[in-house]
Amino acid sequence: MIQDMKKLTFLVTASEYEQFIADIRELGVIHVDELQQGATSDELQAGLDLAARYKEALKALDFAVDSYESDATYTPQPADASKGLALIDTVERLLQEENSVKHGIDATDDAIRQLEPFGEFSWKSIHQLEKSGYKPYFYAVNNKMYKAEWGEKYFATPINEINKKTYFVAFSNEDTEPEITAERLFLPEESLSVYQEKRKVLSEQLASIHEQMLQVNAVDRASIEAGQIANENDIQLSKVHLSNENLVEGAVKLMIGWTLKENADRVVDYLEKQHIYYELENPAFDDNVPIQIKNDKFSSLFEPILRMYSLPNYHDIDPLPFFAPFFMLFFGLCMGDMGYGLLILAASIAIIFTKPNLAKYGKLGALLGGMTCICGFITGTFFGIDLATVDWEFIKPMQPYFINDSMKESFFGYSPMMVISVIIGLIQVLLGMTLAGCKAVKNYGFIYGVGKFSWVVALLSATLLFGFPLFGVEWSQPVQYVFYALIALSAFGIFFLNNPNAYKKDSALGKALGVGSNFGGGIWATYGMSTGLLGDLLSYIRLFALGLTGGVLGSVFNQLAMEMSPDVPVVHELVMIIILLFGHGINFGLCMISSFVHPMRLTFVEYFKNADFEGNGKEYKPFKIMHNS
Repeated sequence: MIQDMKKLTFLVTASEYEQFIADIRELGVIHVDELQQGATSDELQAGLDLAARYKEALKALDFAVDSYESDATYTPQPADASKGLALIDTVERLLQEENSVKHGIDATDDAIRQLEPFGEFSWKSIHQLEKSGYKPYFYAVNNKMYKAEWGEKYFATPINEINKKTYFVAFSNEDTEPEITAERLFLPEESLSVYQEKRKVLSEQLASIHEQMLQVNAVDRASIEAGQIANENDIQLSKVHLSNENLVEGAVKLMIGWTLKENADRVVDYLEKQHIYYELENPAFDDNVPIQIKNDKFSSLFEPILRMYSLPNYHDIDPLPFFAPFFMLFFGLCMGDMGYGLLILAASIAIIFTKPNLAKYGKLGALLGGMTCICGFITGTFFGIDLATVDWEFIKPMQPYFINDSMKESFFGYSPMMVISVIIGLIQVLLGMTLAGCKAVKNYGFIYGVGKFSWVVALLSATLLFGFPLFGVEWSQPVQYVFYALIALSAFGIFFLNNPNAYKKDSALGKALGVGSNFGGGIWATYGMSTGLLGDLLSYIRLFALGLTGGVLGSVFNQLAMEMSPDVPVVHELVMIIILLFGHGINFGLCMISSFVHPMRLTFVEYFKNADFEGNGKEYKPFKIMHNS
């Protein structure tokens, strides 16, 4: 639900300004509008740059904790924000040293790879040969391409054979390079043992850097986070300083803010006590009002999905409580496998109990996994196994109730899940149209929602009147008359109340033109509905198609595992397990992607379009002192 807001306009004298800013920051309930859009300052830019450094430093420490291990025990120090800048300097220095050492290790490893085929030898002896007139040349060639005549002509001596390649050295007592058709190698100017020792030293340096990173994280992470919070507070203050307009040559400052309706009394009490001039009013229709949404625990779990599209604007109806159940259902239908649902459920529960900071996402995953289990049970699919066809005693009593193609006759020869997907789509589209009508009533008045509600009544009545008899439901004659009457009444709303503004003209001609305008708009809307509604409903068939595809792929991998495993004890089971893990791993990954993407597509396109959802809301961010949680 979108929380009600109140608009505040302040006029503050220059002498009162600093204290006023400190006071409203202490209150922590006023969102300050940016009156100087795009304005910046040196302080703000420095704060933003520092924020990026804090973020990267903490990211590096998180990576160190996840990637490296330490046997040392460190005592955490109390948070001290004043140490934050020095600590991120330390982290950045360690990262630079780490990068330098890693480059050194890469270069050393490359040198070792070049020298290893030739083993340990003394470059001093090589150089003595050069002084005697024999210049060495190092080569590598395919074993079959090596020619014995090179030994006679150039003293070529094979040193090693690795991966079907012969590594050899040849000598020439002339200034020209030997005529040998092989890859010439230019070896590093140190012996293998020198580089191996250098590699050892660099590895020890890298381990020391990693240990220092872990020490900083264990001892001083709280101080870095405190410094980050302090910097965020400074950034917020800098933005507020840029969020006013100077009046009367800077003697008075104009500021505009927003607060939740429930907090308005607190703000007014403060303003009255401090004798600050203010105006408190409801938002004007054209105001860009900040948004705060508040929903129940279930709907709130789906908020990250809504934010991927946009927050609602102040004139929208919060779509979250209405699309959350549908998104969960769509995900379950797209996955469509009880076994995969159990995996998601188990992983999500593990996240809830082992990763407290990700518990919210774990709960969302548990809901999606649970719905996948339910949908997989309804369709009778378990890791690609069609439970309707297995000869398992404990499953047999449930087999007649699985929704599968054995029920085609009851669904006009179509797959039951395809028909059910379209029906679910119709329900969501009708819900969207209803919300569009509610939005019109909320923003303009009841008469402006009549045209939208009329479409809902007409479509629902037509569905009941003509659709239900196809499933064996017989309506009595009076009930049919009621449906016809509702359709006729809806037609009046569709053709004559789709644009109430057209009737606002006082003259008879203007009103007549209003009737014509509405009637024409009704014809156009009918054309759009007849073509657009069909396309929208057909889009929901993807719920059936994706669930079917995942089940078929799972079944194919099961069959491959059975048929491609050799009939050898132990080997048979081992190969079968490998194929099953590989196949179902791929299928699970593909299903996860499609089960997120396509429900989002149905929500963001079909549902939001019919619900007249505009979005582009800006988040309510009250000016307050942030604290390290």
